[in-house]
Amino acid sequence: MNFLVKTIISSIIIAAVTLIAKQYPKYGGIIAALPLVSLLSLFWLYLQGEPTKHLGNFLFGVLYGLPGTIILILIVALSLKYSLPFLMSLLLGISGWLVFLKLQGMIVEKIYKYF
Repeated sequence: MNFLVKTIISSIIIAAVTLIAKQYPKYGGIIAALPLVSLLSLFWLYLQGEPTKHLGNFLFGVLYGLPGTIILILIVALSLKYSLPFLMSLLLGISGWLVFLKLQGMIVEKIYKYF
């Protein structure tokens, strides 16, 4: 599918979520927590004719990244709750995410050695 069409459709969805979040932060957050990017990516990959095995591997990659994303969101939310500046909160969240992914990779590597 044309890159421009994918970009426009994806942008419209993100803009809609942002508009909802501006008026209703709680509901905007709930909608944003939906796996929109994952599902859109899966949909675009499917339409491009990717094999189902590739689609499955993509989704396992999404699952692998999910715990780190939860850590990032938790750190940013707590930082903002305690009035840290926005950019500092993002930096802390991204740092926590990177550290968590590194630790997760080390743990998974050790587990694979036993199997």
